[in-house]
Order: sequence, then structure tokens, then C-alpha cells
Amino acid sequence: MDFPVLKGSSYVLVHTPDMIEHNGTTQTTEKITNPDSEYLKTLYDNIRSYEEVVNYAPNQTYIGNLNYKELKEIEQPWVDKPVEGKRFSETGEIMPQMEFFGLLQLCDVFELVYLETEFAKEVKTALSNHKLFKEDAEKIHEGVELDWIKEQVDEHEAEGLYHDRQLVGCVVRAHEIDVNLNAHVMLENLVVKASGVLALRHLLAEKGIDASDVDYVIECSEEACGDMNQRGGGNFAKAIAEMCGCVNATGSDLRSFCAAPTHALISAASLVKAETYKNVVLVAGGATAKLGMNGKSHVGKNLPILEDVLGGFAALISSNDGVHPILRTDFVGRHTVSSGSSPQAVTSALIADPLLKAGLTVNDIDVYSVEMQNPDITKPAGAGDVPLANLKMIGAIGVLKKQMEKKDLMTFVNAKSIPGWAPTQGHIPSGVPYLGFGIEDLTTGDKNRAMIVGKGSLFLGRMTNLFDGVSIILERNTGEVSQGNGNDSIKETVKTEMAEVLRHFAKKISED
Repeated sequence: MDFPVLKGSSYVLVHTPDMIEHNGTTQTTEKITNPDSEYLKTLYDNIRSYEEVVNYAPNQTYIGNLNYKELKEIEQPWVDKPVEGKRFSETGEIMPQMEFFGLLQLCDVFELVYLETEFAKEVKTALSNHKLFKEDAEKIHEGVELDWIKEQVDEHEAEGLYHDRQLVGCVVRAHEIDVNLNAHVMLENLVVKASGVLALRHLLAEKGIDASDVDYVIECSEEACGDMNQRGGGNFAKAIAEMCGCVNATGSDLRSFCAAPTHALISAASLVKAETYKNVVLVAGGATAKLGMNGKSHVGKNLPILEDVLGGFAALISSNDGVHPILRTDFVGRHTVSSGSSPQAVTSALIADPLLKAGLTVNDIDVYSVEMQNPDITKPAGAGDVPLANLKMIGAIGVLKKQMEKKDLMTFVNAKSIPGWAPTQGHIPSGVPYLGFGIEDLTTGDKNRAMIVGKGSLFLGRMTNLFDGVSIILERNTGEVSQGNGNDSIKETVKTEMAEVLRHFAKKISED
């Protein structure tokens, strides 16, 4: 069988310190329930600078400048052990807040984003020096008076945009009464679009991909766009494709809480395998709601607020080129309705079952990318080291299935564990942060198989108590590429058999 390949990926972060206060749900909820809290009073004392964010080891790992093996060698916690970081990498960047506000306006096609006059000039200058947005910078509007912005925020329910704790712009509502088009939702959605555009443009530029070659785009973040008649109707995918010059692409949005990116990965691979499309991109932007989500826990333990970045990523799935890692669409793990919700049941469905089908054991997978959340963020919040906990459960399943001895469990864990480095942006840690490293590991590196696992919490939507999850195996490419698809082989067989039948009848006629 000829399988699709993972051809490229990109990763971006956006440092948004002021959005922590004004857009993160922990902080906005605190303003309502406890407006005089000490946490709010000292909030900015606990927010990191852009330089600190760039020099943070997990962030450098996320954008690909620091290998996860190097991160593993740095003693945890990492927050007090800065590295020499860089803004840009071969797969992405860490964008500062001011430039991102300009990107918000570039992505706004309904005149909803306004910037103050002097701030707009600074933004235009900054973006004119960005390698991906030089040509777009001139599209930044001249700006409006600050008094007009204040009026929109104070009297017309606009969402303010703040920089260095100063009001510098706003997002106005797109409809007078439709809650799905109010300023709060429009800002959230524009953030998804803008960070998704940033990720996809990096993918296209860094990998030398012609945007016109992209056939289909799947957007897999956690937000939803629509209006009162079709809440969540979409389509972020096509909006992002438009901004990135993917003129021949169509697309759609895929949602499943944290598991969505792995669902999207499987869907993209399946579309390419079926030859419905040749080049499929999956992309996801960041979620403002998750900014500072565990901030109170961090500050309570004398740490800075570590959830200070938006995350985005993009990946390209294409037909087999004989080089890049293949996606085994025939060995997919899935948490079914009847799987059960215990950790053992979930791990069996997502890990053990597809491995059994493939004739493999837990030892045959070199890397497990499961919920790659940064332990610096999750440990102070009481959630522990999530990737490590998942790997221990995988090892325990291996013991239960008699694929290893119990005494070898920690040897297995120590050999195969990779640290979590992704920001807690909900969907972003869900297996896919490893894709960039996976391309290297499974081509020029020493790995042969990796498993990408996405897990989700469907009960958060109050529609079901079920969990969710899917997984797929990445493998080193053998270099063998079949000529044509299965249908061509069938046609050739039919053609041969028909020729034989005709020869038979021709012989019989001549004999008669």
C-alpha cells in the first residue's frame, strides 16, 4: 500500500502580555467575582517580558530552535534556567504583541479592528520589516483618534486592545444584537485567524511550497465562527487560505476539543490516501481564553504567569514522495463510544489496540507524542507531568499485555520519555508538537516509528460525559513508491484478463 507523507510543519507563538488581563478567562472572571483581589492588583508584576519569553527553553523547543533531547537534559523547572533564544527559527517564530495587533487588522475584512494613529504608524513600520508581511504592511490603516476608541469601548461594547497597559485600539462588534458577532467573539475569532495565517505563511515560506498547490485546508483549533443562525458554522480554514494565497484550495473546520489536531491529521492523511486531494494542510490558531488559565496557581507558588503566549501550527500532508515519514492510515487508534473512560481503557483504545492490529508491541514505537503539555505550567496547577504520566500508563499497558516485565517498566519510561514543551492552548499540545521533530527523526535521525495521540474532553460541552481520542503511527519511509493507485492495478488486471478472453474467442472462431 502507498501511504501519504508528512511533508512539512511550522510552529508559532505570539507573546500577548496585555491580553492576559483583558482576554484570558481566569482574569476576566476574577474581575467579576473578586475585582479587588491581590492577584489582579499584582498581575503585571508577574508577567514576563518578551525577552524572557524568547529565552524560555520550552518556547525555543516549540518553534524548533532547541531539540527536545536538549530540553530533556535541562533540569526542571525550566522557568529559572534561561537559554540564548532567537525570535525566528527554520519552522516559525515568536511574534511580539505589537506586530500581532497589526496582523489582526490585516486579517480583518469587515472593518472591525481599529488602531490609534501613532500606534498604527509603529505597527506599520514593524511589519514592513517582517519577511512574511512586507507587502501587507501598507494595508495597515492610518489610524483613528484615541478618544473615538475610548468611546467605542465605554459606550458601544467594543473590546479594547492594550499595549504596555495603554489602550491602543479596539475591535468593534459586527452586529448590534447577535451575541455570536459581538466584539468579544470577533476578537477571539480574529486571533485564531491571524495566528493561523502566521503559522501557514511560515510553512509555505520555509518549506518552499507554492501556495497554489494546496488543494484543501483543515482548521482544527477550539474556537468557532458563525452567526445566530449557524453558530459555529465556519469557516476559518478558507479564511486563512485566502490570506495565504492558497487560491486553488477549499477547506473546512474540524472540532473535537483538544483532540481535534490529531483528528485533522488522520482526516488529511485519509483524503490524500484516497486521492481526493494531493496536498492537504492542517492549521490551527491560538485561543485567547487560555491565557493565564493557571495564573493564580503560578503566582501562588512565586512563579511568573507562564501562559502568556498564543500558539499556532500548520502541517502539510502530501502523496508519497519516497522520502518523508509515512502516515499509517491502516493502523489508527480510536476511543469509541463504548471504550470506557478510565485511564487504562483510554490508553488501551488509543495505544494497545492499533499496535495489536499492526502486529507491534509498545516497545516497537520509538516516540509517543501524547498531550505534550509543559510541566512547568501543569505541575504548579496540580496536574503533574502530563506526558510522563501518559508514558507510564502506556508502559503499564505493556506490562499488562505481557510485552515487558514489570521490573522493566521504568527502563521503558526513561528510554522513551520526551518532555512536554507546548503551551496550554488546549488543542495545541495534542500530539502535533512533535511533527516537526518527527520529520527529522524519521528521515536523517535514528527513529523508525512514532505515535501521535490526541485526547479530548467532550464533557466540557455539556452534551455528553464521554472522552475522545484518536491516534496514528508515523513511520520511516522505505523509499518505495507505487506507480499509480490501487484502481490502476485493478484496471490493468481487468485489461489483461479481457485480452485473454478475446484471444480465446478469436482462436475459437478461427478454428470454427
